[in-house]
Amino acid sequence: MEIGEHMGFLSILPPAIAIALAFWTRDTIISLFAACFIGVLLAGKGILGFPELLTNALGNGDFAWIFLLELFIGILIAFFQRTGSMKAFTTYVEKRKLSRKRVQLLTWFMGMFVFYSDYFSSLFVGSTMRGVSDKARISREKLAYITDSTSAPMSILVPITAWGVFVSGLLVGIGPIKDNSEAFSVFIQSIPFNFYAIITIVLVGLIASGIVKDFGPMKKAEKRATEEGKLIRDGAKPLISEELTDIQPYHKNKVLSLKLNFLVPVLIIITIAIGTYIAIDSVKTMEAFLAAVVFLGIVMRLQGIPLPDIMDTALNGIKGVMPAVMILAFAYAINTLSREMGTANYILDVTQSWMTPMLIPLIAFFAAAIVSFATGSSWGTYGILIPIAVPLAVVMAGGDINTSVLATIAAIAGGGVFGDHCSPLSDTTILSSTGAASDHIDHVKTQVPYALVGAGICIILYLFIGFIT
Repeated sequence: MEIGEHMGFLSILPPAIAIALAFWTRDTIISLFAACFIGVLLAGKGILGFPELLTNALGNGDFAWIFLLELFIGILIAFFQRTGSMKAFTTYVEKRKLSRKRVQLLTWFMGMFVFYSDYFSSLFVGSTMRGVSDKARISREKLAYITDSTSAPMSILVPITAWGVFVSGLLVGIGPIKDNSEAFSVFIQSIPFNFYAIITIVLVGLIASGIVKDFGPMKKAEKRATEEGKLIRDGAKPLISEELTDIQPYHKNKVLSLKLNFLVPVLIIITIAIGTYIAIDSVKTMEAFLAAVVFLGIVMRLQGIPLPDIMDTALNGIKGVMPAVMILAFAYAINTLSREMGTANYILDVTQSWMTPMLIPLIAFFAAAIVSFATGSSWGTYGILIPIAVPLAVVMAGGDINTSVLATIAAIAGGGVFGDHCSPLSDTTILSSTGAASDHIDHVKTQVPYALVGAGICIILYLFIGFIT
């Protein structure tokens, strides 16, 4: 389908069906499968269009990368548990006798510290803090919320991340922005106007500290965890299977080195991720996890764990993340189908006529949120909207980069994250559910009210900017 083309109202039906079924049935995999199957029929591809869709969606480098990343993370978590390092880390933190509030604040700080990769942050912080969080009777939904609502917002606010580089690259050639240096400068100037990301991170801190009390479904989840000791609701389906969560340490009566089995692998990941970004301007997250897995596998063998046991542990780690891999696979398929049917183009056609100089930041925020919600992709949203909305804002500003233009860039950046936070199709939302071992739909339902609070404040602020510029 050419740029700007779409299938009208039909183009939004597949993602709409997926989202509606996911909330109704609480089974994300079945919902995505049904939406993909119905979608190929609506697109006129027939029954044979379904395997063709899966081939196109999954037979590419993008899915292969995130698939391998998931596998390596699953193996690493399994290794952490088999060496006893995850349990030792939990014991180490417990000795500090941290309150529920401090555990939540520590999780929040860790999420902000691991700002250079939203995927790494979502999975690493959740899986690392899960044992401590469970001991403090913090619901898995709350853990998933804290990790999810600090990962992508931090990645888009800190300019030295892949997100910043990507958005800056899209700005080159728009209006007076001539090269990457100017684009990067404009992106940095737009950061203070990214109200959703800023408000979201602050709100997480306020809720974690208890200054703002839990509300909505999260309040019910936290009450269940604290009063009944149920970290997940009855009948919930965590996005990590029992093969991974039930792994016990190999050495029952021997405590292995926490530094060697936990701290060093984590430092390997951080060093490779940051080092590759500095050296080659690209965060090699998947390669970083692979290196950590290889290192820890060798260390496990040197510590007396038999090779067959190491391989069995690795296989259990892979099995443990398969529910998340299945959801990611069908999410990629529905996103591919949405592109083929022109879902984003239809949404743009509906919203573009409303854009005026006064409303353009607000409309850009809404458009980005809707596209991101429907497709589950912040980056895809940026790639579609920035080349359309930002030039329009520049023209309305008389060819200059003024407050309205900066606010429009920031509104698209923040709106993409807001849509992601509300969408069960989002990869970072799926990964946050995986890291926290939370039921995916429960995570989305408990996070949405908090995301709506941030969005509500954004609406007021973007309206205000529209009136004063």
